[in-house]
Amino acid sequence: MEHVTLPAAHPLASGQTTESPLVRAYQGERGDRLPVWFMRQAGRSLPEYRELRVGTRMLDACLDPALASEITLQPVRRHHVDAGIFFSDIVVPLKLIGVDVEIVPGRGPVFAQAVRTGADAAELVKIDPATLDSVIDPITDAVGRTVAELAHLGPDSSAVPLIGFAGAPFTLAAYLVEGGPSKDHIAARTLMHADPSAWRALMDWTADVSGRFLRAQVMAGASAAQLFDSWAGGLSLADYEEHVAPASARALSHVHEISYTVRTHDEGADPYRERRHVPLVHFGVGTGELLAAMRDVGADVVGVDYRIPLDEANRRLGGDVPLQGNIDPALLFAPWPVLESHVREVVARGRTAPAHVVNLGHGVAPETDPDVLTRVVELVHELGA
Repeated sequence: MEHVTLPAAHPLASGQTTESPLVRAYQGERGDRLPVWFMRQAGRSLPEYRELRVGTRMLDACLDPALASEITLQPVRRHHVDAGIFFSDIVVPLKLIGVDVEIVPGRGPVFAQAVRTGADAAELVKIDPATLDSVIDPITDAVGRTVAELAHLGPDSSAVPLIGFAGAPFTLAAYLVEGGPSKDHIAARTLMHADPSAWRALMDWTADVSGRFLRAQVMAGASAAQLFDSWAGGLSLADYEEHVAPASARALSHVHEISYTVRTHDEGADPYRERRHVPLVHFGVGTGELLAAMRDVGADVVGVDYRIPLDEANRRLGGDVPLQGNIDPALLFAPWPVLESHVREVVARGRTAPAHVVNLGHGVAPETDPDVLTRVVELVHELGA
């Protein structure tokens, strides 16, 4: 991809988030504050979110800039986490470019037409992913509003960074082929092997859709980007490396060449400037056997789910990759002494890695007590002091 420099007013380029605990950890540095945020923290468990969402469908909320921004900000204000995660959904870019999809309450994304054959795939990829650029304004508007508000919500009124996100190509493609949620992704894995050329075309297409979606969020003000591969855990390592990894690398390439410069120290009248790129995180569910392959697609940070201890993940990754994770969401419902012990263990195991961002090993369950999340944040900050 063509190299792009962030605008001077961007939070990374201006220095607003450059020294934030999150960005420093994503770049492999340990500071005096252990950063923490939660996947699916935007909404779900918060009463203020449920009140705001009354009468509004999920995708309509995602495409309302004021609403999406407010939902993103709610958990930052309440929990004092070290990052906002942009409120959206992985199918939003598909919706924007004209794919007929709705999010059905209690079920998830459902497509009007499943992509089951090579002909189906050929028809879908006629939609040029570049058309996303002309309809992305609701997203960039929401990001801009959010970043402006996050500028004063950090410790000592510093800026809290925003993380942009998108669904990884395999997860998007699997949804498209299955027509909706699936437990085993049989149809997707069948197409992968039965018609490799159709599968490759579909994966290249979803990679460019997701990549452009990520890129737009970063250019609008996000200080990091995360690629979610929710369904990759259903793949063998061989299938991932051959049929999925190239597309994930292609998606991340849309952001990887975006850079900014920081002044690291002064030498007389001539400050020394260092060029850096926007941090990229890759997370998958049930992907303990794929961690190295997921790093190798171009990720700076690897998210680890709750199924594998962080010190073991660090060993598998060679000991030189910042990690994110991996509190078990189920333990948020356990008695506090049980949860506290678990959080302490996660933090201790995370110390084996070059840097660590504390998170859940999956997302916040809707029934989670928000006060428990706030208490976890306080504990993590105490442990990292």
